[in-house]
Amino acid sequence: GTRGIMETSEVEKDTQEQNKEEEEFKHFIDLHGPALKSSRIPPIYWKSLHYKLANEIFDAGHVFGIMQVEQVEDEQEAEDGESDEEAQEEERKKPNPGVELVSKVLVTSENGLQATDPTSVFLIDHAWTYRVESARQQLEQVPGLLQRMASLMHFDFHGEYPDEDVVEQVLEEMWKYNQTYQLSQGTAEEKVPVWYIMDEFGSQVQHSDEPTCSMAPFFYMPEQIAYTILWPLQDLANGDEVTRDYAYGESNPLIRKCRLLPWELADMRAISPFTPEPSDLYYQSIFQENKETLPRPTEAQVYPKDKIFKVYTEMRQVLANLKHPQFVFTDKEEEADILMLYSHIKDYRKLSEERPHVLLNQFPCETMVTVKDCLASVARRVGGTEGAKWLPRTFNLKTELPQFISHYQQNQERGQDNHWICKPWNLARGLDTHITNNLNYVIRQRESTPKVVCKYLEKPVLFERQEVGPVKFDIRYIVLLRSVQPLQLYAYNVFWLRFSNRPFSLDHFDDYQKHFTVMNYTEGAQLKQVHYDDFIPQFEKQYPEYPWKDVQEGLFQSFAELFQAACSRPAPYGICAYPASRAVYAIDLMLKWDANAEGERIMQPQILEVNFSPDCARACKYHPSFYDDVFRTLFLDDTQGCPVTRIV
Repeated sequence: GTRGIMETSEVEKDTQEQNKEEEEFKHFIDLHGPALKSSRIPPIYWKSLHYKLANEIFDAGHVFGIMQVEQVEDEQEAEDGESDEEAQEEERKKPNPGVELVSKVLVTSENGLQATDPTSVFLIDHAWTYRVESARQQLEQVPGLLQRMASLMHFDFHGEYPDEDVVEQVLEEMWKYNQTYQLSQGTAEEKVPVWYIMDEFGSQVQHSDEPTCSMAPFFYMPEQIAYTILWPLQDLANGDEVTRDYAYGESNPLIRKCRLLPWELADMRAISPFTPEPSDLYYQSIFQENKETLPRPTEAQVYPKDKIFKVYTEMRQVLANLKHPQFVFTDKEEEADILMLYSHIKDYRKLSEERPHVLLNQFPCETMVTVKDCLASVARRVGGTEGAKWLPRTFNLKTELPQFISHYQQNQERGQDNHWICKPWNLARGLDTHITNNLNYVIRQRESTPKVVCKYLEKPVLFERQEVGPVKFDIRYIVLLRSVQPLQLYAYNVFWLRFSNRPFSLDHFDDYQKHFTVMNYTEGAQLKQVHYDDFIPQFEKQYPEYPWKDVQEGLFQSFAELFQAACSRPAPYGICAYPASRAVYAIDLMLKWDANAEGERIMQPQILEVNFSPDCARACKYHPSFYDDVFRTLFLDDTQGCPVTRIV
């Protein structure tokens, strides 16, 4: 009888095992369900995927192999308006002429691979995971990384590591190998996109418009590790090639061609690079995304000259610095005459119906100027197809990629500078901002957060600083928008300067200190203060033909044009003319060398961004009356003795 007892306990043990496995699988699905669905990994593979992840089973090697094939040069490339000699010349310029080996991934298992087999799902390791700003440092410092990347990218290198030229080559070529994901939670810094390069096997899977397999990144929570998951889209026989679609999910043939450009050269110069102002639909969709309601038309309120206004505010700088006797603070929002808020007001309709007399520090639809892609669109109302002179040439990578590539290739053909800066639409402070002259780099940015690409100022007006040399600087002006209809705009007469800490040159764009002037946010970087009243005489000494008052007149002219354009159409196509709204914006700009119609050298202002509710700590520190001046100008219509200039 003992044998029978043993058998039942074995069965029980099996059942317990099974239950435990079921339990663990359920937990896996609870954690990863949304990710599995968004990666479009078919449910048939989920069980096996869980098993392989939990036990770290990398069995792709049993099924696939890498094969080196000699690439026969495509003849069609020479036909695209390029003579054979030109094509050969191009070949000679490549880093390693003569090596035309291409790796392919083939199915090596005898029985091939069946798409219906639930175990036909494979893990691929990531060889290198990084954020762009730390790529150079890692290649220089992480032992073995540079060698591994160089051989994975087929560089023929026999010298000593770390070799600066090889580092440059990897940084250039990595845009043909890397993929991206970003974390949905965490701080702004943690949300900056992560790029990764798959291991030797994953990196050799070639592109096809009719792929045999699919690949997707997958973040495995328990281990906090990202893998790439590979599964077949059809049955594969021994010897069949594993391919994936590098422009997965893109059905528009023109955009596909653009997105595949890093791997398949194409001449896009026939496309017109001109970018008209987007259609009204574009503004409507932004308006809907912002979830704002527009106010009802209301009359402007008239207040007695000596009225005492109750101010409700969340802003510590206002609480600490506003001393004018006509303003008193209240901590009850419902009894306030003036709301000074950091958070964006959304429901203007409700405010206009219930409390039309309450004055606000925001305008409905002010995103027209404060969001980078809107700013670029509005600027096109001024300068025709090229956009306004005071805004760097800007393309929206989501909607204007073909125009950008055409413009880039035309610049290249004319031998003009081709440095571009990619910025996210809505992350300020230089986060996830990239400068490059590498077209592939820009094209690939389209796969991460939404970005605009602007012409990088290759001829900035520099400021000579003792101990450092000629550095880039940017200027911040505070403007006060008193009313949209009629347009009333003031500039605060004091401006602020930020300087780079390194002399300017057009290389090593990952050197933050040299190229970015927004130093407040990076630890360890020294912030250099020069006050405007010290700056003006020094500037005029360095540029005697350019008196500051003339330069400033040009700046104010560009502010006027910007706000005239932004207010020229009713909301949601322009800033809303709500009589109870007032606003303070900071405009960040630089100066670049340009030529006017007569061919004389001029300093052309370049507006970089417009910020809502800017940090005015510096203003208050050096000009304690700052908020008194702002409130008098915006709420009392009293600019007597205020350091402000009416621009419009």
